[in-house]
Amino acid sequence: MSSQSASALSLQENLGQQQKKPQPKSTDLWLGGIAFTIVIAAAGFALSAIPGFSRVGPMACAITLAIIYRQFFGYPEKIRAGIQFSARYFLRFAIILYGLKLNVDIILNQGLGLVVRDAGVILFAILATIWLGKRLKADSSLSLLLGVGTGVCGAAAIAAVAPIIKAKEEDTAIGVGIIALVGTIFSIVYTIIRPILPLSAVDYGIWSGTSLHEIAHVALAGAPAGPDGLAMALLAKLGRVLLLVPLCFILMYWMKRKTAGKAGETKVDFPWFLVGFILMSLFGSYVLGTWISVPVPVLDGISTATTFILTSAMVGLGLNVSLRDLRTKALRPLLAMLITSIFLSIITFFII
Repeated sequence: MSSQSASALSLQENLGQQQKKPQPKSTDLWLGGIAFTIVIAAAGFALSAIPGFSRVGPMACAITLAIIYRQFFGYPEKIRAGIQFSARYFLRFAIILYGLKLNVDIILNQGLGLVVRDAGVILFAILATIWLGKRLKADSSLSLLLGVGTGVCGAAAIAAVAPIIKAKEEDTAIGVGIIALVGTIFSIVYTIIRPILPLSAVDYGIWSGTSLHEIAHVALAGAPAGPDGLAMALLAKLGRVLLLVPLCFILMYWMKRKTAGKAGETKVDFPWFLVGFILMSLFGSYVLGTWISVPVPVLDGISTATTFILTSAMVGLGLNVSLRDLRTKALRPLLAMLITSIFLSIITFFII
């Protein structure tokens, strides 16, 4: 046998051995991507338990870890499908569970007046952020996301609106990071200046709930006002959460009008997860505690699980963020959102 024939035979044998080696199943790789986001989310929760980081919250900690990991280490391309699954479907599932945080009955019986004010807050926040974004030549999609997050309920609102307006996953992750950072700063400032403000506990609670970003920020700032102040703060905030549903449908109609008749028209998918959000809100408001008795620790556990699922979704988004783009895209929308937040705090303070 010639040396060339022997080499060819050896090459064929090597290829045959490689083909016989067990290859990882696509399901394993998919589950690996999901597990990867869950591990980083858990690390974010652990980091948020450290004094100092607790004010930032697990979501902001986790998404920061995800962004940093992506820049220094990257991740295997083969687990991308699982990461994208977390970013997309965990996000929708968390929004559905988030409906349990909204007590419709309390709002209808006690907070209708606040809902009208909340509608004005949302309108101002969105329009002001978009207008300032245009003046500053900021990214329009990111400016809209930040306007919605400022006016409604922070990361949850951004997550709900992003698929409707076809926002990039990177923009969604950047928006969540910015809203968490600015909202945390504002809530800390509120607690510092609370003793010198000429406001009653109830009025301070209304002001906090009307102007701050996340429910967690409202709870942080409202706590120093005592039980009555905190209750009014959360009531005012829940009114803004309730208005997330009609806002999403308005944006869906706007997107259809915007793309109608244009080349490459984009189909606007119906946000079915909002239907789940509404149903869970009604279930939590009129069934749990009335027809079904659920211990408080169980409800607290569901709330924590909801936050963890949403955090895992944000990790999936954060793993697609490029710090180079963050530097070039985030500064101007951040400035627009910061200016809007300052004016929102001032205006709502004087109209209480």
